[in-house]
Amino acid sequence: MTTLTRGPEAKSLPAPAPASGRRGRALTITLFVLPALVLFLLLVVAPILVAFYASAFRWNGFGGLPTTFIGFDNFTRLFSTEIFRRDLWHLLVLVLLSLCVQLPLSLGIALLLHQRIRGRAVYRLVFFAPYVLSEVITGVLFSLILAPDAGMANQVLALFGADSDWLADPDTVMPSLFLVMTWKYFGFHMMILLAGRQNIPDELVEAAQIDGASGWKTFRYVTLPLLGPTIRISVFLSVIYTIQLFDLVWILTQGGPSHSSETMAVTMFEWGFKRSQVGYASAISVVMFVLSLIFALFYQRFVMRRDLEGATTSIGGRR
Repeated sequence: MTTLTRGPEAKSLPAPAPASGRRGRALTITLFVLPALVLFLLLVVAPILVAFYASAFRWNGFGGLPTTFIGFDNFTRLFSTEIFRRDLWHLLVLVLLSLCVQLPLSLGIALLLHQRIRGRAVYRLVFFAPYVLSEVITGVLFSLILAPDAGMANQVLALFGADSDWLADPDTVMPSLFLVMTWKYFGFHMMILLAGRQNIPDELVEAAQIDGASGWKTFRYVTLPLLGPTIRISVFLSVIYTIQLFDLVWILTQGGPSHSSETMAVTMFEWGFKRSQVGYASAISVVMFVLSLIFALFYQRFVMRRDLEGATTSIGGRR
């Protein structure tokens, strides 16, 4: 131990670790971090760099490395197509529907299942079960349910003298697709929000009720602000998933009819693997990556800043 004798407030500080000890600790940290760092570089950074590189070439994916350099022509061609502008519109619609319908539904059910009701454990299991199913199984299941002739949905509508083409009509395909997305993922968001609600002390809610706050005011001024960090995480995951949406769309509609349900990921797959225009598909993947990156940086900088700093949302929205 080293003793400081300068000034009236002498303190004892731990002696610095010897140089050999610091080198040993640095070596230990390096050995633990190195495998994860190598995997991150190979599986995350390298594909991103390859996509950026390939997007500058006209390349069919065969015959070795691309050689026909065309600069930003793939991006110019991409932004000039009606299909890609429609993909962006579909992304915006699905994000808005997710934020305005799916997440409020998840929040409402989470708050309901937080109450002491009979069988709530069973309800939680039932509502969460669709999320466990893979996108492939979900897609096949709903392709049977929404089939135009013998599908269960149309058999129910037939009782009221109606029917629908669901996935075959450009006017109904996007609402049908969002219905399937909501069925599969609202349970996931419900569990996140339910966990957030369980972290709120019941004493705060009871104190507000004792002070005479109504149920709505208790929710508005106590529960909702304290659920803020959890809701922001749920919104972040929902938007990022929607940007990358592929599996359900491909199995249910393959982007049809007439590109009316196509997403950017479906367009990328279509041009890259079916039409062998890997350079053009790489440009689409770069745009998806940039959109996700911009949203993530913006959201973490301006929306989740206090959450990332460890601050909790206080009542009234101020720290």
